[in-house]
Amino acid sequence: MITRKFYYGDIPEDAGTGTPVPLKNIAKPSGQTTDKKDWPLWEVFIRSKQGLDHKHVGSLHAADATMAIENARDVYTRRMEGVSIWVVESQFIHASNPDDAESFYEPANDKIYRHPTFYELPDELKHM
Repeated sequence: MITRKFYYGDIPEDAGTGTPVPLKNIAKPSGQTTDKKDWPLWEVFIRSKQGLDHKHVGSLHAADATMAIENARDVYTRRMEGVSIWVVESQFIHASNPDDAESFYEPANDKIYRHPTFYELPDELKHM
């Protein structure tokens, strides 16, 4: 027997009697599937109590964003270690190619900025 998680207000009428309703008779919300192999891959980012930034901690499959957040909480956090969870569908992440790193990131030697007003200060102020 397959069970499905229901949220408040979306239980079919005949399910309220305690009689199990076969999963095939339940209409699926648009965009959701019941087959796990069709679920999209989500990337999980967690912000710890000490940090200000979110760190990538792993990936998981889920039917939607709500399920992805709930599963990420269950899988990737323990003992209240996280403050915030981000989930992003993998298909929406775009990254540079590591093979292009040399041309993408120029050396910093030619990017040294020297403020011109430093050299225009009177001698008595240059020590500040």
